[in-house]
Amino acid sequence: MTRTVVYAIGGNALSSPTGGGEEESALVLAKVMSDVIDLLEAGWRVVLTHGNGPQVGHLMSLDSTQPMDDWVAATQGMIGHSLSINLDSILLRRNRPEKTSVILTRVEVDAADPGFQFPTKPVGPILTSEQVMSEDWDIAETINGPRRVVASPSPKEILDLDIIQSLISKNAIVICCGGGGIPVINKGEYYLGVPAVIDKDRLSALLAIRMKVDALIISTDIDAVRTGFGTENEQTHHTMTVEQAKVYLTDGEFPAGSMGPKVASAIEVVESLENVKSIICQPGDAVKALRGDSGTNFIK
Repeated sequence: MTRTVVYAIGGNALSSPTGGGEEESALVLAKVMSDVIDLLEAGWRVVLTHGNGPQVGHLMSLDSTQPMDDWVAATQGMIGHSLSINLDSILLRRNRPEKTSVILTRVEVDAADPGFQFPTKPVGPILTSEQVMSEDWDIAETINGPRRVVASPSPKEILDLDIIQSLISKNAIVICCGGGGIPVINKGEYYLGVPAVIDKDRLSALLAIRMKVDALIISTDIDAVRTGFGTENEQTHHTMTVEQAKVYLTDGEFPAGSMGPKVASAIEVVESLENVKSIICQPGDAVKALRGDSGTNFIK
């Protein structure tokens, strides 16, 4: 029986070309590639999703006049190409039959989503005083200085879902939904790109649910989910029920800017699909986590 997994690549595997830490990022990316090969050899079909935050920020610092949805599309292509050429090279050396396919992925959001009324997601570089005064943007003061902020709406539909499913059925390794997808709104007779950032983990969960996959793996920089992080009461959880996870979320154990969306996404998949594996683990541990030997498995 063929099984399908959505594997969400953590942002620490994809650093900005100018952000430093290239050696560490290369090591993490190598572990992600190893996970993909291990999953293929264990009989899984693989769909890869990824972030794009540093890359979009870098491009926006070079040209702030380009619409933001164009930069999301551009980084999907850039990062997708990098992942694709790395994976195809490994597959070629191993004489495996699979090929990769990079899909420019558009995601419909609701124009009435509350996020558009109260934009909070920082994007792009620190702004100069001149930009703060002249640009017609929503701007917020961050710990490092003023930055543009945009909406972070919930994803409604993945417009390219049928193409993704068709390619997976042909045993392609599909790289899609980069950076949370290109956000668009439905204007009745046409679609319109909008300046927004969709959370990549929430979109990975929606993709997993719409495709009715057998597993969702969200990779991150810790080996398992912890509560009481950094305190004397720190506890590592290799299994967590949905009920427990919801309590921890409510209690603020998982910050909104890091672990919170990952845990919420894992919960959503477990609640939506039967007999699904919903996992958070570090790169390199994917197959072990599917066996229950590593990471955190979320269960009903």
